Amino acid sequence: MRILAISGSLRAGSYNTALARAAADVAPPGVEVELFHGLADLPLFDADLEGDEDASVQLLRERIAVADALFIATPEYNGSIPGVLKNAIDWASRPRQSAALRGKSVAIGGASTGRYGALWAIQDLRRVLGIAGARVIDGEVSVPLAHEQVDDAREISSKVARSRLHDLLSGLVAESAPAALAA
Repeated sequence: MRILAISGSLRAGSYNTALARAAADVAPPGVEVELFHGLADLPLFDADLEGDEDASVQLLRERIAVADALFIATPEYNGSIPGVLKNAIDWASRPRQSAALRGKSVAIGGASTGRYGALWAIQDLRRVLGIAGARVIDGEVSVPLAHEQVDDAREISSKVARSRLHDLLSGLVAESAPAALAA
């Protein structure tokens, strides 16, 4: 099974990119996790460009389409998801009937330096993905006070966060491909 992990942050030292990378470390056996690196390359969504998308949009759609499921880690900016992540979702949700996101199983999480661990952004992301046609599974991973839970190597050091991430990904696998658990 293949999971595409997407971090909604462009920052080099991103706590959410650390969370997305941790998904590869804690994924159930037999699950491959690939980190998507192209969010910064996407143009701003413009319906006038549909059908004439550039290579970065095509790459995003292709990577989502070939993945069995997604894990998206979002930072919280002004109480919601960052624009770059919303932009990627807008591109991946079009055209509506054949969108890469349509029917795709998605698990979500977020990390922030605040005490609530990006919970507002996680709620907004759940809503936006659902409207875009994705199947967002129940549960999430929230990493509060991320600056205390990410080490100098930019890895999630919290055993609790890693365990919750493992459990969430196991649920994602079960919802995406129940037969994969039996293998």
